[in-house]
Amino acid sequence: MRISLIPAVILSAQMMPAAGFATADFARMRSVADVRLSPDGKRVAYTVVNNDGDRRPYNQLWVMTLADGKSINFSSGKDSSDEPEWSPDGTKLAYSGKLGDQSGLIAAGADGTGKRFLSAMAGTNNALPSMGKRITWSPGGNQIAFIHAVPGPETALATGDPIVITRYLYKPDADEGFTRFNDNKRLHIFLADLATGAVTQLTSGNHYEHSVQWSPKGDEIAFVSNREENEDQFFNYDLFTLKLADRSMRRLTATENIEYRPVWSPDGNRFVYQGCRRGLTDLETTMEDTHLWTILADGSGRGELTGSIDNRQGPPVWSPEGDFVYFTVQERGNVRLYRMTVAGGKPETVIAERGAVGALSAGKGGTIAYVFSSPTDPPSLYLKTGAAPARRLTNLNDDLFRGKEIAPVEAFRFISNDNKWDVEAFLTAPLGRTAGSKHPLIVVIHGGPHGQQGPAFNFKNQVYAARGWATLMVNYRGSTGYGQAFTDGVFGDQNGNEAQDVLYGLSAAMRRNLWIDRDRLGVEGVSYGGQLSAWLITQTRVFKSSIPTAPVINLVSYNYTTYYNQYEQMTFGIFPHQGNLMDVLWERSALKHVAKVATPTMLVHGENDNDVPVSESEQFYVALRDVGVEAQFVQYRREGHGLKEPKHIMDWTNRSMQWHESHFPVR
Repeated sequence: MRISLIPAVILSAQMMPAAGFATADFARMRSVADVRLSPDGKRVAYTVVNNDGDRRPYNQLWVMTLADGKSINFSSGKDSSDEPEWSPDGTKLAYSGKLGDQSGLIAAGADGTGKRFLSAMAGTNNALPSMGKRITWSPGGNQIAFIHAVPGPETALATGDPIVITRYLYKPDADEGFTRFNDNKRLHIFLADLATGAVTQLTSGNHYEHSVQWSPKGDEIAFVSNREENEDQFFNYDLFTLKLADRSMRRLTATENIEYRPVWSPDGNRFVYQGCRRGLTDLETTMEDTHLWTILADGSGRGELTGSIDNRQGPPVWSPEGDFVYFTVQERGNVRLYRMTVAGGKPETVIAERGAVGALSAGKGGTIAYVFSSPTDPPSLYLKTGAAPARRLTNLNDDLFRGKEIAPVEAFRFISNDNKWDVEAFLTAPLGRTAGSKHPLIVVIHGGPHGQQGPAFNFKNQVYAARGWATLMVNYRGSTGYGQAFTDGVFGDQNGNEAQDVLYGLSAAMRRNLWIDRDRLGVEGVSYGGQLSAWLITQTRVFKSSIPTAPVINLVSYNYTTYYNQYEQMTFGIFPHQGNLMDVLWERSALKHVAKVATPTMLVHGENDNDVPVSESEQFYVALRDVGVEAQFVQYRREGHGLKEPKHIMDWTNRSMQWHESHFPVR
């Protein structure tokens, strides 16, 4: 039975202070997602995420001429365009998008003229971790290799009536949102010839090939693939190359570690790629920090490049001269940019400001274009050359932000309950605070658990601040950005000491900020943050309201219904049926302790969440009602793990404020 939604919340004038952000501002907000400098350094291609569409956000490709700062939109109306890749001579762009009534691979001139549809470029909803590029040019600029999905042997069975399931991994990826079943399509490498228009399939079979890049020497295409016999259960991605002359494959790695996103050096003699140190047996890869590795083109000389940095690192980007490799590093809530030579040595910090560096592209002479979100601005496009100060190239939100007051975000540290860790938290202060005023505080818990929160612009927190509420984000043990040992701190201890980290962070915030109203505290979070939001209210009654979104409620049922069914094996070290783990999982489940709950709870879930199935919220909702706790269940259509549609995000934000405030004492 579907739970009916409560009527849409209408924000009153009181809920939309002129000084800060209102929920409706989200529809007008835009951000930069990707960036590619042209080979001659005269232009930069970038994608803009828009929130004003009918359903999900849509990306559009723009190209800016750096000499005058003028940009051209490659899309019509609200059509999507994405994944730009420059031709080697910089005169053309290949991208995914829509041209007329056709969607797929498109080539166009650098000025947006001469658009030409080349081929369909379908994807798959199969869970594939950390995919890299889907488009790559030949060195001569006359051909484009791309990734396209074709039906697999199980596709007909899995899409018929009845649906017949034969694969272990029968569910789609986390945020698919439109179905509960894997389409079973396979990704393969295709080739488009610009002179003739011919499209040729280069690889076939029942495996997946992705993350492609053409060799600078022109004879091979590098890609990533999982060639294990039981690849649905053993997610072991290795590096391969495809030889164009005879379509033979060459395997570069055969390790028990992951290898992601290989990038050729400009001279074609070696690769740099993302990888992990430890062996991996499951899709749940997020506990192990990725580092950068290097390997010679013949498969020899494999070694870790960035071992001196004990923090999670992003995909590598070569400088055109081949002298540096650029990469991002998660550090204490921030994402910073580094570079280093393949010979090793000491990494150099390139961007160290508070906030988060996203996509980046390197040009000649130490020029980099990159995406950056500061405490006062959503992701924007920046350009930096050498030691000169960076300059912001886009002003997408200037009109929206004009006259808005932005709440400050301050970091503080405290010692964990077991005296093992120095834990960091981020407090966003409310707007309108006076010397004697008291303000509610909402604890906002991040997911993962292997993720981080920090000072980068957070829209929902800013809306709360405009309402006069503080928000607290705790990077509890298990978070990234604090070293591998800290990330490992949650292993075998779900709903354990990391939950105490959150409570200790709350206590520290209240002791140090006497303006926080101890009688008006709420808690919320998404995914693992939702799990802790549900768990904490079984352990304490300090919170007046709770909003678990996409929460794991029953660790036993979750293990057998999620799209990656070996999650608990990876986070506890054995399968649930081994030893006494089944008992441990039940003991650490919020559902077991539901009789202790007194906190009014609003559960939020996407109807087709395949990461944390909606049945998790369904169980808790009924259990809470059985106990007599005030509970509400909000279920969003067409959503997977986490909300994607802007109208849903705005509705969720409004409902969250209404739910919290309706359970705060009147002041």
